[in-house]
Amino acid sequence: MDKNINVTLKVWRQRGPKEKGAFETYQLKEISQGTSFLEMLDILNEQLVNEGKEPVVFDHDCREGICGMCSLYIDGHPHGPDTEITTCQLHMRKFNDGATITVEPWRSAGFPVIRDLMVDRYAYDKIIQAGGFVSVNTGGIPDANAIPISKKDADLAMDAASCIGCGACAAACKNGSAMLFVSAKVSQLALLPQGRIEAARRAKAMVAKMDELGFGNCTNTRACEAECPKAISISNIARLNREFIKAKLKD
Repeated sequence: MDKNINVTLKVWRQRGPKEKGAFETYQLKEISQGTSFLEMLDILNEQLVNEGKEPVVFDHDCREGICGMCSLYIDGHPHGPDTEITTCQLHMRKFNDGATITVEPWRSAGFPVIRDLMVDRYAYDKIIQAGGFVSVNTGGIPDANAIPISKKDADLAMDAASCIGCGACAAACKNGSAMLFVSAKVSQLALLPQGRIEAARRAKAMVAKMDELGFGNCTNTRACEAECPKAISISNIARLNREFIKAKLKD
C-alpha cells in the first residue's frame, strides 16, 4: 500500500540559455508514493505559485511514455532510477521517505537549456530531416507479400523503430554522443528493402548532421543502452558504422 512521504528537491533553475544557472532547494511534505514524478512537480509548482514564486519550467506532453518529451536527469540517471521508462512513468514509490532528489536538465552540447529543466531537443529533428524520405511507387496498392521480409529482419527493424527520440542516450553519454539515436533511425530503414534505395546517402547525411550539431563521438561505454527507456541495443551502432563505411567506399 502506498504511503505519504516527505522529500527534499534540489532543482536546477536557469532563466535562459545565456544565463547562469544554479540549484534551488524545495521541501515537499505528504506526497503520496502513488504520485507520478511529473505530478509531484505539478504539486511543487502549485506550492511555488501560492508562495508568489516562479514555477519550475519542465517539458511534457503525452505522460504515457511514448513522446519522449519529459527529459529530466534525476539522481544521476536520465528519466530517473527506474529502468526502461520515461520520466512520466516514474512514481514516487521509487524514493524513500526523507530522500533528497536532484533534478537536472539533459546535459549535452546538442541540447541547450531553454529554461530550468526544459532543453531544446530540435537537434534530433534536424538529424531525422537530414535522413530524408523513403522512395516508394505511388501506383496501386501492393500485395502484402509482394516484398518478402524475414521475421528476423522485421523484428530487428521494429525494435529499432521503437526509439522515441527522447535524448536519454546523449544525456547519459560522457561524450554527449547521439550515436544510439542515429543508429536506431538508420537501422529501422537499412534492414528493410524499402530503405535500401537511399541507404548510402542517408547514413552519410545523418552522421554529418549529428557532427555539425555538436554531439560527441561514441566510445562504447554502453551508458546509452543502459539508460534507454526503450532498451535500444548498441548493435545498431555497429550497423550504422557498416552502413557509413559502405557508403564511403561507394564514393
